[in-house]
Amino acid sequence: MTAPACLDTPTLYMPIRRALLSVSDKTGLIELARALSSRGVELLSTGGTFKALSAAGIPVQTVESYTGSPEVMDGRVKTLHPRIHGALLSRTGTDDADLERIGGKPIDLVVVNLYPFEETLAKPNVPFEELIENIDIGGPSMLRSAAKNHDRVTVVCDPADYAVVLEELKRDGDVGRLTKERLAAKVFAHTAAYDAAISGWLSARGEADGYPKFYSLVLEKAYPLRYGENPHQSGAFYKERKAQLGSLGRTEGVGSGSKELSFNNLVDVEAALDAVREFENPAAVVVKHTNPCGVATAPTLADAYRAARDADAMSAFGGIIALNREVDDATAAILAETFLEAIIAPGFADGALERLRAKQALRLLSTGGWLGPSHAARQFKRVGGGFVIQDRDATGQGEVLKGRVVTDRQPTAAELSSLDFAWMVCKHVKSNAIVLAAPGKSPGIYETIGIGGGQTARVTAVQVACDKAGDRAKGSVLASDAFFPFPDGVKAAAAAGVAAIAQPGGSKKDDDVIRAANEAGIAMIFTGVRHFRH
Repeated sequence: MTAPACLDTPTLYMPIRRALLSVSDKTGLIELARALSSRGVELLSTGGTFKALSAAGIPVQTVESYTGSPEVMDGRVKTLHPRIHGALLSRTGTDDADLERIGGKPIDLVVVNLYPFEETLAKPNVPFEELIENIDIGGPSMLRSAAKNHDRVTVVCDPADYAVVLEELKRDGDVGRLTKERLAAKVFAHTAAYDAAISGWLSARGEADGYPKFYSLVLEKAYPLRYGENPHQSGAFYKERKAQLGSLGRTEGVGSGSKELSFNNLVDVEAALDAVREFENPAAVVVKHTNPCGVATAPTLADAYRAARDADAMSAFGGIIALNREVDDATAAILAETFLEAIIAPGFADGALERLRAKQALRLLSTGGWLGPSHAARQFKRVGGGFVIQDRDATGQGEVLKGRVVTDRQPTAAELSSLDFAWMVCKHVKSNAIVLAAPGKSPGIYETIGIGGGQTARVTAVQVACDKAGDRAKGSVLASDAFFPFPDGVKAAAAAGVAAIAQPGGSKKDDDVIRAANEAGIAMIFTGVRHFRH
């Protein structure tokens, strides 16, 4: 009795004799095809890919000449043919006779990427018919056939993998088994994401709320995490396939990296990055446990960071820092004074990078690009058996300036500027949220002086913020993420010396709250907008 073959038995290398190339993204195509042709690989191709290869002087055969069947229906049908799929799905030694009977020859390499449906969908006002015609049928069919038979067929859907394939062909004569498996897995993820985009678009049509009936998430593992929320929990970071430039999913680690990021690190980094995006002038945000504990804007990045750190120096120790400018040498020198977990910024100057890399435990993250405060995105939170999904809170800027003064006293120009700043910070503090802010010691600086976040009672949040501010609360301004349900919060602020308040308004007790503000000589603005962050 013959023993069963071990699953780990390596596949015998078979030379790639025939390749099918059909791509909409022609990045690296000519170089790949030329390298394959030089190895004696017979090339088959379709439409625009065939034209590109022919124009480059690379020997190539049309798919129609291989199948003996013409392209029909304006290209809708060209690769949907038994000779194509038989050539992809045939197993050596098992299906040889069947493949010969239908006139097919084995195809050993498939290089296919799909019609740009997602890119077309992202364009404004695209006609329905155009989107339909950008739904690829033959491409996914070939990819799935080849991926299913990856033991024999190498399948590539991403130009980034061309170099790996060519390197292994040069070194070993074929692509290794593990690489074939990895490429096949990538194909199934790619086609799943492609189908998910189509399904999401179609199922959103006719939905009154604009949310699709079917919502699929396809994520790619970026890297493992040091641990989850606690050391006994494992974790990994997964990124969206088409993460926006400037998002955390496209961020590059540029530090020396003696420690991997943890779950908490990444959540804090995202909170800090989202907050610092709000400001046009140089700004710095210090975050601890997802809450801003110090925020400042200033004429220079160094001054902004110093003010943000000193707003709550105790909490800043071991914090996460987000900056909205490239980190220069002056800022790096101040950053290096305090133990920090991570710094995220659009980039780092060479001298700054050298200085900060000397701190071995400090993680440095570069966004490369930048996203503005109003960028659109969907947010997800896992709940039992599903997700709650919402649009990102992309408002905030200008809401104080457009707000309605409801008190006898008007805010001064300086108070109004400080309120505008405090309001932008407050939307990023956990509810119930209160932010006290004031101009800094130097011209052009605005800084938080006390933050009360995550409290179960609003008056307690006021008390926490005022306690943190101490004597600096006198003459400061206050922003509240939601309305004051009772006058007690206003009275607590008045006792600390707060001069002006911005809040949404809308409480049944608004008249009592306004009366308390008038009695204390506080100017109050109703924005009409709530910014809860649970």
